[in-house]
Amino acid sequence: MLVKDLSFEALPQLKLSDRVYQVLSLMQEHHVVDLAVTNEGKLAGLVNENVLLDVDDELSIGEMPQPLSNYSVKEDEHFLKAFALASAHHLSVVPVVDKENNFMGAIESGTLAEYVADFLQLQDPGALIVLEIDSNQYSFSEITKIVEANDARITQLNTRRIRERSVLEVTIRINKLEVSDIVSSFQRYDYLVKYYFGEELYTNELKENYENLMNYLNI
Repeated sequence: MLVKDLSFEALPQLKLSDRVYQVLSLMQEHHVVDLAVTNEGKLAGLVNENVLLDVDDELSIGEMPQPLSNYSVKEDEHFLKAFALASAHHLSVVPVVDKENNFMGAIESGTLAEYVADFLQLQDPGALIVLEIDSNQYSFSEITKIVEANDARITQLNTRRIRERSVLEVTIRINKLEVSDIVSSFQRYDYLVKYYFGEELYTNELKENYENLMNYLNI
């Protein structure tokens, strides 16, 4: 999904002539700490609440001594880039521009997080398994084969490199909740299963409680 396919927020576009106190009031009204500043239809930059609080509130945006931030994404970029930008720089709002730097709109970071959750299918039922693998031993096909041999399939797979130890952390989302057989299979193939989230812990607890009850009744 491209940025231009998202729903842009109904946020005010600031002008360089707007006063600091006006901008702070708008930020409070819209529950954000960043707003885009435009000049003749083009993005002039992004202004942050903390910067505004340190200057005379009668100043205009154009008179501020500190330059505006130049964070933005192009409308034809993937929406994950917008989310990464918001996360890396703690932005509450991400401005969107076209190739000529014309301001197209803005997206709040909370909205981007919702799109990411939908993209990762986090609302769908399924379990997560996290493996740790030496970087030179990673094999997507082998991981897939192990999962499918247990009558399941991978719906999401993400890798994160842990550079200080030259290993990959592989997070797998499975299309079913009961994963004890899959976990056991990975362990048989000498994979390090760091942790997993599914029905297994809950199932084990029920099984243990049932066995304790039966032992009590047999006494």
